[in-house]
Amino acid sequence: MSKLVEVTINDKTYNIPEGHSILRACEENGIIIPRLCFLDSIHEDGNCRLCSVEVDQQHNLKPACKTIVRDGMNVVTENKRIYDYVSTNLELLASNHHFECFKCSREDNCEFLDLLRRYSILNEYSDLYGYELKQTQLNNSSDAMVIDSSKCVLCGRCVSACEKYTGIGVLDFNKRGNKTYVGPAQFRGLEDAGCIYCGKCIQACPTGALREQDDIKVFERAVRDPSKTVIVQVAPSIRASLGEEFGYPVGTNVEGKMFAALHLLGVDEMIDTNFAADLTIVEEGSEFLDRVQNDGVLPMFTSCSPGWVNYLELYYPELIPNLSSCKSPQQMAGAIIKTYYAERLQVDSKDVVSVSIMPCVAKKAEAKREDMGRDGYQDVDIVLTTRELARLIKRRGIDFKNIQPMEPFGDLATYTGAASIFGVTGGVMEAALRTVSEMLDSEAKLIEFKEVRGKENMKEATYHLAGKDINIAVVHGGVAIKEFLEMLKTTDKEYHFVEFMGCIGGCINGGGQPIVKAKDFERIDVIKERSKVLYTMDSKSILRKSHLNPAVQKLYSDYLNKLNQHDLHNLLHTHYKARTAYSEYIE
Repeated sequence: MSKLVEVTINDKTYNIPEGHSILRACEENGIIIPRLCFLDSIHEDGNCRLCSVEVDQQHNLKPACKTIVRDGMNVVTENKRIYDYVSTNLELLASNHHFECFKCSREDNCEFLDLLRRYSILNEYSDLYGYELKQTQLNNSSDAMVIDSSKCVLCGRCVSACEKYTGIGVLDFNKRGNKTYVGPAQFRGLEDAGCIYCGKCIQACPTGALREQDDIKVFERAVRDPSKTVIVQVAPSIRASLGEEFGYPVGTNVEGKMFAALHLLGVDEMIDTNFAADLTIVEEGSEFLDRVQNDGVLPMFTSCSPGWVNYLELYYPELIPNLSSCKSPQQMAGAIIKTYYAERLQVDSKDVVSVSIMPCVAKKAEAKREDMGRDGYQDVDIVLTTRELARLIKRRGIDFKNIQPMEPFGDLATYTGAASIFGVTGGVMEAALRTVSEMLDSEAKLIEFKEVRGKENMKEATYHLAGKDINIAVVHGGVAIKEFLEMLKTTDKEYHFVEFMGCIGGCINGGGQPIVKAKDFERIDVIKERSKVLYTMDSKSILRKSHLNPAVQKLYSDYLNKLNQHDLHNLLHTHYKARTAYSEYIE
């Protein structure tokens, strides 16, 4: 237990653990201090000075986020001097900020706007301070993300998040003074700058300076076009996170209300990406067994996370042969929608609008890959993040909390417990092992592979299946991915199967998920609470192995098994290629 020191804060004495910052000490005791640039363990540089406090009646104010408590310290967090100082700093930030809150992606979840309201700051300070507004830099050429420097307050949180979550460092400060902006070097497009679209920078941003490409308008037009049949799929983790946008506690399952809201939005058909997750496991499990039994390339890497696939193609292309050829569940679902399901509905594939609701920003770019479609159309036409779906529901005036829950119907909405845990790091591996173990040994009864669960960045286990030791690993987050791949070059250990996720925690913490404000993210174990939803769904399921899904079995018997091998492979599998960041500058 840490040694306690006695600190007086606003004339009241507290016993605070030694080593705590003033900011942490105050927040743990319910004392509110304004903060903007601080992000615990990610960005602690004290740039904004909004958390300034008086310490021991010293002349200069101190940043609470960087000042460590000591025995006998006297702290004042609120008086006229501090109020005026914080207000002036906010006025300076506001004078150089482009306000368009009515259409901003952070219209109802903006840390900066919350502070401006709290300190009664008006949007009228550019003239007062005589500032020439900085030149707007809009980086919107990628299929996934947008950087809008006119909303950037130069807090640095995104720069630190990019480096510490991914180890890539795509974002940085460019130029100096009033011309400073955040973006890739030389303001190159994100699609050419080595960005993997994990979206950690978006979640770190306290304003709307970073956001996903907004496809709400495209969706709105599609559902109003009588010549189109709109079919939507929903990823496993959405049901565990969407409720947060409507005031539900973190870790609330809103599956029924989610589908009810989609029905009210006007979609024609609803399926579940979980169904495609079961399909993916059958295909991926078969591919893994083929590699093991026929001296294929090992270890085999999972290919469900597009952020991870981007990372491999950009930074370790020599390992592309290790990557499973299976498409992700999103793309498998899209392919089935545009072929098998369109035929069942007696609709021309070109008149089907395939929509996916995803926790991931990188899914937008994945849907537009060249080989993700056929005959001149894409398998997935529109990708909306969890945040976009929430904004759409709110803008339509749908009373989410009071709508009657519903379930989608039809074979493509049927799924097993194994599919549910796809949204959690280790879930893909666990689902795959359930099926692979039974493929290897029909008597295998093991269902839960708990060694692959948990939040550790790298997890390993060995399972004895059909007389053979199978060494597996689960890796998530760019920093851990690099560490593991570098280790793989030198280790003598033989790995057989490795799950990779671009986001720490997996899809449950994807870059398109609801943004939890910094101070709340530090207080609540968001990944753990959201994950509980999916593991609970799994534990309560009657069927918990993907290959036992009767709808998947029916899909094979009615359609897939009747295709020739080439067409089947093109439908459910893909290929990958090496890419280079800043390619135009490399000779």
